[in-house]
Amino acid sequence: MSRVCELTGKRVMSGNNVSHAKNRTRRRFLPNLQNISLFSEVLKKPVKFKVCSGAIRTVEKKGGIDKFLSSAFEKDLSDNAIYYKKLIKSKVMGDIQKALPSAIENKLPSITGKSIPLPIK
Repeated sequence: MSRVCELTGKRVMSGNNVSHAKNRTRRRFLPNLQNISLFSEVLKKPVKFKVCSGAIRTVEKKGGIDKFLSSAFEKDLSDNAIYYKKLIKSKVMGDIQKALPSAIENKLPSITGKSIPLPIK
């Protein structure tokens, strides 16, 4: 398993340990990764990710994993996160398209009493 955050792309960094005598030895800075499951309100199920503690705070600040993924850039996300982002987007768009025809009929009756057909993209 690689040590990379699935949501932010934060990965291992390298640097130096510096002693009091200024001796430098190479070291690695590891991200604080946690295996967690975040509940998706759109999918109505928990979603598992391997994320750093900073990403957990950001997800909570944004208002949940659904809102975080919808505003995140795909270049920072893992394949697993991109999959869930597309799944959430398709579910939201499907719900909008189901609700749209009834909303159009209720708000825009035509002169003849029939509903106006509007193309849905």
